[in-house]
Amino acid sequence: MEKLEDRVAVVTGAASGIGRGLVERFAAEGMKVVLADVEETALDECVGQLRAAGAEAIGVRTDVSREEEVRRLADRTIEEFGAVHVVCNNAGVEGGALFSDMSAKTWEWVMGVNFWGPLWGCRVFLPLLRQQDEAHIVNTASHAAFASGLPTFHAYVSSKAAMAAMTANLASELEESDPHIGVSLLVPGLVRTRMNDSERNRPADVPATNEDPLRVGIRHDIERATQEVGLDTAEVADLVVDGIRSRRFHLLTHPSLTLSAVEGELAWMRGGERPKPPAEDAVQNRPN
Repeated sequence: MEKLEDRVAVVTGAASGIGRGLVERFAAEGMKVVLADVEETALDECVGQLRAAGAEAIGVRTDVSREEEVRRLADRTIEEFGAVHVVCNNAGVEGGALFSDMSAKTWEWVMGVNFWGPLWGCRVFLPLLRQQDEAHIVNTASHAAFASGLPTFHAYVSSKAAMAAMTANLASELEESDPHIGVSLLVPGLVRTRMNDSERNRPADVPATNEDPLRVGIRHDIERATQEVGLDTAEVADLVVDGIRSRRFHLLTHPSLTLSAVEGELAWMRGGERPKPPAEDAVQNRPN
């Protein structure tokens, strides 16, 4: 998709982090943007700033784990702008514990946002994307989808791995059935976002998971590594725009780190040692 100006982009998780970086970049390209987020105050603030800068933007509070809310998001998009060309299923959360301690409610919350959210996004918006001359889907996975072994992150790793597989399968199918629709899998490594603070949006019936000493230590290491070598969200947005224009599937923010993780998994399959947890060498493996 070479032309982005005057096209319509929908971004979930748009009020902060990578999502906010995406809508800001899309707006700078002259796109009309629809922001979806569960944090209504932050959503309103972001929409207001975009409009003040001259962008055509609306916000729709959306819990992406609920099909009916994603359908309402699509209806609102068509009502306001008449079409949709780019859909970025970006909303994500992280909550966890030791496997034996993690509640079913935590699994449901994380899988609901991270897997069912993109699934609903693809199912609901695909008929609308088919109506365009060109269109593109971007699903945000994670380096963790290709690097298992991080204690207490079971639901997050599982949800991102499942979503990555779904996206790859969808890309293969659309290449045959709807070649005008491109698909990209965004694979962020360490990026300066508020993912470590996901529990600010934890539903009331989901137990808190941020007090376990092992988990606190791991999150501290991730935060430290992110501050040292993490990318700015604007850099990720540049990668996504380039990927949309070139119809590239894999969009890796930290190629050497993610490819090394995949190679480690392959070596393990061949009878080698289990790879180290993905955060262990994060600071030593700078992005390239």
